[in-house]
Formats: sequence, C-alpha cells, structure tokens
Amino acid sequence: MNPLTASRPFRVGLIGYGLAGSAFHAPLIATTPGLRLDAVVTANPERREQLRREHPDARAVDTPEQLLADPEALDLVVIASPNRTHAPLARACLQAGLATVVDKPLAGTAAQALELCRLAEARGTLLSVFQNRRWDGDFLTASRLVRGGALGRVHRFESRFERFRPKPKPGWRELADPAEVGGTLYDLGSHLVDQALTLFGPVETVYAEIDVRRDGAVVDDDAFLALTHASGTRSHLWTSAITPLIGPRLRVLGDTAGYVKLGMDPQEAELRAGHRPDGTHPWGADVPAHYGTLGTDESAISLPTDPGDYPAFYAGIAAALATPGTPPPVDPRDAVATLTVLEAARASAATGTAVRLD
Repeated sequence: MNPLTASRPFRVGLIGYGLAGSAFHAPLIATTPGLRLDAVVTANPERREQLRREHPDARAVDTPEQLLADPEALDLVVIASPNRTHAPLARACLQAGLATVVDKPLAGTAAQALELCRLAEARGTLLSVFQNRRWDGDFLTASRLVRGGALGRVHRFESRFERFRPKPKPGWRELADPAEVGGTLYDLGSHLVDQALTLFGPVETVYAEIDVRRDGAVVDDDAFLALTHASGTRSHLWTSAITPLIGPRLRVLGDTAGYVKLGMDPQEAELRAGHRPDGTHPWGADVPAHYGTLGTDESAISLPTDPGDYPAFYAGIAAALATPGTPPPVDPRDAVATLTVLEAARASAATGTAVRLD
C-alpha cells in the first residue's frame, strides 16, 4: 500500500465546477474514504461562493495552469470542464506526472484518446474515464441477469437515454463548432455505447441515424444506433432531446427470458438535489413503481432493481492509487473503443449505410 494512505488521504484537484464538477464529481470525491477534495479550478464568482458553501476546506484556483504549477501538491486531477478541453488538459496532467480522471468523452476523437492512453502507459500514470452510468442500478441489474444466464442467450439489447427539451439551452453543448464535441450523440450516446460494449463486447458493424430536429438547434439532438457485436448480439440505442413520451430505459431479450425496465436511475436526481452518499440514508434505491419486469408474457415477475452505486467509481480510483498495479475502475482504452463506434456512427449517418469496423 502507498504510505500516503497511512498518513493522509490522496489530494484531489478538480478542474471545473459546473454541473459535472459540482453535482457529480465533488460530492463523490468528498465522500470517498481515502480521497480529499483539495482544490477546485473555477474563476466564476458565483461558483466560487457555491464551492465555499459546499466544500469549505477546498481552495479555489483560477486556472488549470495555476493548479498544475505545483504538481507535488496533488495526487490526482479530475477533469470536469467542457469537452473541447478534455484532451489538452489530460495531456498536461499526465505530462506533469499526475494521476488523471476525465469525464466522458475522454477526447473529441478516438485518435486523441489513444494518444492519451499511450502517454499514460509510457509514464506509468493512472488514467481513467468517469463512465458513471456503468453503476446505474438498472444497468447493474441487467448485467447481473445477462452474466448469470437468467435470460439465456441474449440476442437484442435496447437502451435509451431520452429527454424532452424542445428548446435548445444556452451553452457549449449546443454550439455548432465540431471542436466543442457537443450534441446528444457524444453526450448521452457515450454512455449508451459504453454500456453496450461493456456487456456484449466488440462491435463489427455500426448503422446510425443522426438528426437535428428542434427549431434553432445546430447540433444533433436525436440519434439511433444499431450495433452488431462480434458475439452476435445486436444493440439498438436511442438518445434524444425531443422525445415527448419516453420509451423503456432498457429492454434485454434472450432466448429464454427478457428484462424490461422503465424510469431513470435516481442517483443523478439525488446528487442534483444536494443529497450525498455519506451513509445517512439508503443510496441509489429505486422506487417500486420503476422496478423492471423479468420473464416472458406467460410468466413474468416484478424484479427489484439493484441499488445504484456511483460511489464505486471513486472507491476504485482510491484503490488504484493506494496499490500500484491495481487497474482503474474504467480502462481508458474502453473510451477509445466507444469513440471509434461514435465516429463510425457519424460516418454511417452521413452515407446512409452501415460501417464495418476492422
């Protein structure tokens, strides 16, 4: 075990205190044994005041450059800034010798992501990607059923992250410049593809329909992806900001049984509401009205959802820091595979044909 853990927790610098930084990363870091939120990069006065209220022991820093000026003062940097900054900031952190976590997507392209993986490997430095939706309760339940054989041989995986936001919101996610890496495909689609690859492995072909539906929108806000996995399973994935009636969150079909799940995992809502996974109340518990259905039309049961567990990600990061050689909770090369599929999806949508991956 690293001797640091015997004397003090690992010191974490967080870059960005918008929604991702303030509602997801900071609370999870602050409640993870072995980690301490030490510094947060934000120059926004309102966010600085929010930081003072929510994490009074953390220092505010104006810029990433100031944060990285003294790399010996930190053990880990978490990047929760706009997508276009992910790759250059991750590169700077790794070159400074700092363990690095990047919110998804790891980079704007698969080539950039692969470059970061190689840099981390060459320097022997931890790099991971915050794919928190692997710890959604619905996905944990589906994973348990699939891997335990409860559904038989799975031939179809359907997954949706849909919303109804008919008017675009201000912000970088709605900007047309491709360098911003905005749009719903790279936002929610990153989660959908990562989950499909995690469950069913590599993809051979990708077919996609990607559209801009809303008045005034300039980036994709409605997408469908059909993936054919090397295992033979087909994944059908939907992400949309223009869905007035939301479909099932998950539908997993095997040759002996199926699993259908409605409703979203509650952890995001809990974090946005200011709740913390600090042990004061049950965390990630689904409501019975949203429990899934397992079985067949002739014989089906209501199945309680496994509790969601976003805290597991940072617990895994703390373990990887404490014991060299321990793999991070998300392999950064998984992000390369996800971005490769997303790039193939864009190519498919542009040509109207399926794209085969090597």
